[in-house]
Amino acid sequence: MAHSKTYNIGGMDCANCAREVETGVAKLSGVQGVRVDFATSKLHLDGDVPFETLKQRVEALGKTIENESPAGEGLRPSPTIVQSGGVSGFIRYLLARRETRLALVGGAVLAAAWLAALLGLNAPLVEALYIAATGIAGYPIARSGLRTLLINRDFNINLLMTIAAVGAILIHETAEAATVIFLFAIGEALEGYTADRARNSLRSLMELAPAQAVRLSALTPQPPLPEGEGAFISLDAIPLASGNDKKPMREEVVPVEALRIGDTILVKPGERIPMDGEVTAGESGVNQAPITGESIPVHKPVGAEVYAGTINGEGALEIRVTRMAVDNTLSRIIRLVEEAQSERAPSQRLIDRFARYYTPGVVVVAALVALVPPLVFNAPFYDVPGVTQGWLYRALELLVIACPCSLVISTPVTIISAITAAARRGVLIKGGAHLEALGTVQAVAFDKTGTLTQGQPVVTQARSVDCLTDDTCDQCDDVLALAAAVERRSTHPLAQAIVRAADERQLDTTYAPAESVTVLAGRGVQGQVNGKTVTVGSHALFDREHPHARAVCDLIDAAEARGQTTMLLCDGDRVRGFISVADAARADSRAVVQELTALGLHTVMLTGDNQAVANAIGREVGVTDTRANLLPADKVDAVQALQRDYGAVVMVGDGVNDT
Repeated sequence: MAHSKTYNIGGMDCANCAREVETGVAKLSGVQGVRVDFATSKLHLDGDVPFETLKQRVEALGKTIENESPAGEGLRPSPTIVQSGGVSGFIRYLLARRETRLALVGGAVLAAAWLAALLGLNAPLVEALYIAATGIAGYPIARSGLRTLLINRDFNINLLMTIAAVGAILIHETAEAATVIFLFAIGEALEGYTADRARNSLRSLMELAPAQAVRLSALTPQPPLPEGEGAFISLDAIPLASGNDKKPMREEVVPVEALRIGDTILVKPGERIPMDGEVTAGESGVNQAPITGESIPVHKPVGAEVYAGTINGEGALEIRVTRMAVDNTLSRIIRLVEEAQSERAPSQRLIDRFARYYTPGVVVVAALVALVPPLVFNAPFYDVPGVTQGWLYRALELLVIACPCSLVISTPVTIISAITAAARRGVLIKGGAHLEALGTVQAVAFDKTGTLTQGQPVVTQARSVDCLTDDTCDQCDDVLALAAAVERRSTHPLAQAIVRAADERQLDTTYAPAESVTVLAGRGVQGQVNGKTVTVGSHALFDREHPHARAVCDLIDAAEARGQTTMLLCDGDRVRGFISVADAARADSRAVVQELTALGLHTVMLTGDNQAVANAIGREVGVTDTRANLLPADKVDAVQALQRDYGAVVMVGDGVNDT
């Protein structure tokens, strides 16, 4: 029975390479269906084909292939050296591959030929150097063109470039032949380098989720030892957790691919959550910014859903796995990215169809130019010295002129120049098609956290119940200083926001750091300051344990309605005041949105945060519309809805959840 397999293909520098591999593999016996994605460098095969047969065909087409990975491992990147960007990264890329090393050697020989020509050295020597440069740099190009012709019965751009170079040599334009081949090879390498950088960025997403997890399993009671035998106690039998109703559990570190639905895993404070699941024990604040974009950690009690790739806060969590590794939230995000990258633009499909017919068409026309005039009109086939050029010479000229080398060379260089110029200004563009598509955009969708906002919480207000003014007073500063004393040793984002605010107001020395600090998981923190118990916690905690005036509740409700997170503070049994924290908008966000609106574009903010926060930030930056409580898949749906309403849409984001 035929089944589907996925393989990694290496050496694909352009979209046409993917089409050539797809066509060649499709001709193999036993293949029922094949699809090659250039963006992800993957071959998806339906059918029964021995791997060695498949490998021979792919390698005959000048590419490499890796055997199918075990289930689940294909999504995790293999250990590779991450390429650096810029000129140095491109040079390392050129030196790492045989084809590009030949291009560099050919370029060096070409430079030597130019120098020899400038020095007026022997003309045959100069021509020999040009021909050598053409042969060295053009060997991989000629091999690819001929193999594609023999295997796929198809003319490709490499074959046309080869014929053009040979033709240029035959009409003694050796300098042009060497120059065109060298520039073509470098242009192809630029495409391959850009594609590999994009693929490495995609593979690196999986590094957000740990490769291993701590699985909890019940200990099997050991039978009593027979009398007279030496006592032996297995370390595995020592309970790692116990309680009145809790069975002893064993901790076992396993690969995430080994986990199954229903398994229980342990995630300690500060660790990344390796799998999607449901909290079965413990409670904690979880930083979901990498997945949902929420700027403030979300409290996760028993029964709450958690996502792979998010970061656990201050409490240990036991989590029941609800999705396999290949189907968790992060894996689904990566598949969405792969599908988006593999989807060809209409212009690209048009160019593919054009190239399929253009190359053989040019060869046919050149052959007609060479043969028809001599056969029909008795015109000279070869050159007649001092009289006229032969039609063979004219046909070769046509091949050189008709070869789309100017387009092939200028387009990548122009696009790379534009992308590089944008990158220097902090804008990363995935490819030329997306660069060109910007001119047709009618709507712009923004992520909130880290895009329109700073991406980290800041204190917006510290308010004392004794404050009689609308401005900050000494009592308000004392509330902030007390809170900072308790939060100073915490790594929680809200705690760090309070400490930064106290430092900015030079309140860091008002109180010594608190002693005997205790974390109230998901609710707040307590510590001893000057012999008093100081508690900083949520409104819900204070409603239960620390009575306070209705006026304080009204102030807190008003702050939360503006999308702010609030924490109350008590000194002993007395409620002293509250602190509100929010992810503040970037200073230039409003100006950017206004400029886009002035161009007639519709602006919308998409966020995983709650509606109150979304509305507050949306009003502040001036977007036309806000949509909140969105998971990554919901953002995809929202963008697709915008496409139906407005046509071309730009999505602006900074995180994994925006990809």
